This record gives sequence, C-alpha cells and structure tokens, in this order.
Amino acid sequence: MFVIGMAGGTASGKSTLARRLAEHIGDRLLVITHDRYYLDVAEPRGHNYDHPDALDTQLLVENLDALRAGEHALLPDYDFRTHRRRPAPERVAPRPLVLVEGILVLANAALRQRMDYTVYVHTADDLRLVRRLRRDTVERGRDVAGVLEQYLSTVRPMHQQFVEPSRQDVHLELSGEVDLDANLNRLLADLQGFSAI
Repeated sequence: MFVIGMAGGTASGKSTLARRLAEHIGDRLLVITHDRYYLDVAEPRGHNYDHPDALDTQLLVENLDALRAGEHALLPDYDFRTHRRRPAPERVAPRPLVLVEGILVLANAALRQRMDYTVYVHTADDLRLVRRLRRDTVERGRDVAGVLEQYLSTVRPMHQQFVEPSRQDVHLELSGEVDLDANLNRLLADLQGFSAI
C-alpha cells in the first residue's frame, strides 16, 4: 500500500484536488479525510477545530496500520451540522493507494511517518478566507459573522503555528491558485516517479 499525505491551509484546494485524483485513478485509490476524525463537541461556539487535539489522529494512525496489514478499517463519520460523529462508522477495505487529506496531516509525526509521499497545497490567505466563507455558509449552515470570528480566533493562529510549518520537506508543493488540471498533471507525473501509479 502506498500512502499519500496531502495538507494545506483551510480551503486551499486540497480536497478538490484529492477528489479529482480519485476520479482519475478510480477504485485503486481510497481517500481518507482527516475531518472524519474530529472528536464530538458539546459546545461548538469558540471550540478550536484547528488545533491537533481536536482530532483523534491516533485512530487514523490505527486505521492506516490496519489497512496496510490487509485488514478492513472502520472510519468515523463526522457531521459538521451536529458537531458529532454519526453512530455508524464506514467500513473500508484496503486498496493499493491511500490518500490522507487534511490541514494537519503533515503536522503529526506518527501520521507523517506512515506516509510514502507528501504534498502541500499553498494558497494565499485572502483567497482561502473567501473560499472558507463560501463553504461554511453554504455547506455547513454557518453565518458570516461566526465564520469570521472563528477564522480570526483559531483558524489563522493555528495555521501559523501548525499548518504552515508542516510544508517543510514535502515531496511536492502545489499552488491552490492555478488550474486544477495543471496541478493534477504535476501530481500524477511526480507520483509516476515513485512508481505509485
């Protein structure tokens, strides 16, 4: 099993790129989002979702180890509207390629050690904020004031403390501001050099 880790700031374009890669490769690739591993939150207002402690990364590590050992894994299913995991996890089978995607996937040493290849998608802060506003208001039912308050109080400082430093020593850095197909082609070409695809 070949594991790809893809990080970048919130709304940098990493999830879109991951989906496009999955469409291109097909059933040989399993995409696991780190967002699945958020812990239940009793009071979401003011909660710091961008700190590593907000996620059960140890469970993700265990899931990857199980998949690498040829076993099925039970992936949690987090609901952003209720701020809790849904009762039934998703059972997934091992695949030759696994892509782990999320803002903090390269910031955790144990998780990073399980990756054979790393990608960081860099996008300017202002563009990421605009994208996040659009996503959180449309897809997650949030209001603009709440999104901005969260961005200033936790998202931006956690990005500076944990996410941005994780871009060091990646195999490939891409811009989330260029054509998606161009990034996909660069990623595919680079992965071919690793005999991953």
